[in-house]
Amino acid sequence: MTIKQSVRFQRANFVVEDIDKALTFYRDVLGFDVTFRKGHNPNSYSIPVFEIPDGAELDFAILSLPDQPRIMALSGIKNVPLEPVPHPRRGAIVLDVADPDKAMAESAALGLKVYDEGRLETHDGRIGREIGIVDFDDNLVVIYQIPDAQS
Repeated sequence: MTIKQSVRFQRANFVVEDIDKALTFYRDVLGFDVTFRKGHNPNSYSIPVFEIPDGAELDFAILSLPDQPRIMALSGIKNVPLEPVPHPRRGAIVLDVADPDKAMAESAALGLKVYDEGRLETHDGRIGREIGIVDFDDNLVVIYQIPDAQS
C-alpha cells in the first residue's frame, strides 16, 4: 500500500496578459513545452482566487520540462488591464539553466529586463552565478548555474 505524502508541490503559476507573448520567453528562451492549453472557462476556480474582475477572458497553459511534467502554468487574462506588480516583488521562480549567457542574451533581445549577474553561494559552499529576469508581466524569474567542477 502506498502512503500519500502530506504535501506535494504541483506547479507554479504566473498571471500574464498574453500567453502567446509570454511563451516567447518561457517556451522559446527557457525551453518549456506547452503540454496543455485551455481557453476561457467562465466557471474557472481561478476567477475567485485570483480576484479576476468581470469581463475578463481567461486563457490557461500548463508547461513542462523534460522529466519535469506540468511544473509551471500561465493564466492569461484578456480584456482587463493588469495592475503593475507592487515592489518589492513577493514571489519568483528559480531555475537551474545550462546556458545562462544564452538565456540572458535572448531575454534582452525580447526587451525583457535582465539584472546584472550576481555571485551565488549555496548553503553547502558551492559558488555559481545567478541572474534575475523580469517577464513581460513583471513576474520575476531567477536563473542560476553552478559549475559541476568546483576548484
